[in-house]
Amino acid sequence: MGDDGAGKAAGGAADPVAARRRAERRAQRIAAGATELEQRLSDLLRDGLATADRAGYGAWDETAARMVDAQAPGLEARVRELGAIPSSGPGWPARLLEECALAHLLNQGFLHLDSLPEELAATTRSRVGVTVPVAELLAHGQPVRDQWLVLGREDSSDGKLTTRRIWLRGRSTGRMAMLLSFGAAGRAPEQALPLGLVLDADLTYYPGTHPLRAALGTRYPPAVPPLPPGWTPAAAVDGANGAAAADVPAPAGVPNGVPDGGGIDAALAAYGEALSDDPWLEGWPVVLSGVTPVPGDDGWQLADEAAGTALPIDPRCLGRTNLWQLAAISGGRPVTVFGECGHRGITPLTTWDPEPVPLGTGTGPTSYGGTR
Repeated sequence: MGDDGAGKAAGGAADPVAARRRAERRAQRIAAGATELEQRLSDLLRDGLATADRAGYGAWDETAARMVDAQAPGLEARVRELGAIPSSGPGWPARLLEECALAHLLNQGFLHLDSLPEELAATTRSRVGVTVPVAELLAHGQPVRDQWLVLGREDSSDGKLTTRRIWLRGRSTGRMAMLLSFGAAGRAPEQALPLGLVLDADLTYYPGTHPLRAALGTRYPPAVPPLPPGWTPAAAVDGANGAAAADVPAPAGVPNGVPDGGGIDAALAAYGEALSDDPWLEGWPVVLSGVTPVPGDDGWQLADEAAGTALPIDPRCLGRTNLWQLAAISGGRPVTVFGECGHRGITPLTTWDPEPVPLGTGTGPTSYGGTR
């Protein structure tokens, strides 16, 4: 809090010199945290992965606390995942080794930022937890105006903070975007855009090699779903200031239309392309059309009978996705599904019947024990 006050010059304007010094001090703390985590990983690999199971979560919890002190929330989240993996079930040593490699790559990336291309350096900073302030991003970034369709929404909580992710796709550009907002314990995040909303707005993407996260800028009326002739919502425009009421849902019974989707091969290709730019990526948003949810002995999958392909449903999402609801809506027929495609499969988040139906339970973490 004291640093924030010191960073203000006369008249309340931000002092760029003080801001730069704060950023430099934080970078030094993060570098120290990354170096310490590197030593922790080296010790683990030298002693053998089996020691992680015997040591329990306590040692990792202490390391995670050190990452908090280093002001590196991204490293903290990865450490907590490392600590949770040994109790995640069969096959945990391979998953632990994979996560160790990703943590090592992130540490080394941050410690050698100056040698990275600008966009990869921006991605590395964001994965460590250093992001561009929203005001700065909107002031200096390049906005993308489009008719943005809200495809999915999910809340997750760690008991202290609720994280809301909202996914959109531009009608003209075809670009995917994700809005991220937070709320303190017991309070919902402020950003609330209902499924199916078509939002005429500017989005500004955060810098990176394969941008996805964006900030919502100017909204243009009417910021409501397509309406039938003669139907005019009284709340579509705020008469006091002319601002678009961007979170007004469609009236009951108004069809928003099912979004166009692609096949499984296209979804895997999109995820692979994004992963090649950002190796720490957990998943990439995709819309699949013509897929049928099928339960089996080895878990659920989305099957495209026409193409003869299938995509497993990520087993980690079973506690936060209502797959039986998806199966009931499908009734054995192909449906359109929006979700996140990752290396362990897809996490379904929305289907259409024909209006959008959320599939998330709104609970739980997004991976072994941490959140994205």
